[in-house]
Amino acid sequence: MAKGHRSQIKRERNAQKDTRPSAKLSYARVSVQKACFVLDAIRGKDVQTALAILEYNPRYASSLIKKLIQSAIANAENNNGMNSENLYVAECYANKGPTMKRIQPRAQGRAYRIEKRTSHITVVLDEK
Repeated sequence: MAKGHRSQIKRERNAQKDTRPSAKLSYARVSVQKACFVLDAIRGKDVQTALAILEYNPRYASSLIKKLIQSAIANAENNNGMNSENLYVAECYANKGPTMKRIQPRAQGRAYRIEKRTSHITVVLDEK
């Protein structure tokens, strides 16, 4: 348990905050496993290469992640004053979101459960 006044605790926590430009997409209608296939392809690459990979990747998650990287680039240029040529994908990961549970009617009065999974996708950029 941290000791000190509440404002001092907040000040210390904010001092440790990550200042790298990032973008997050919450409740994306794609499962974590399917998003990670695309994220593994761009991890560690510079942003121009990553955008080129995503442009020609046939998976649905690649269109979502492409928008997310473009948003992170805009954040880097506008908020941090970084140059987009020097940026690379430092971190990218997908965390599990809530699952929507639906029912599919089947033969003889049975019902099968369909789970529509969601994920929270995060992309963090950094300068070389």
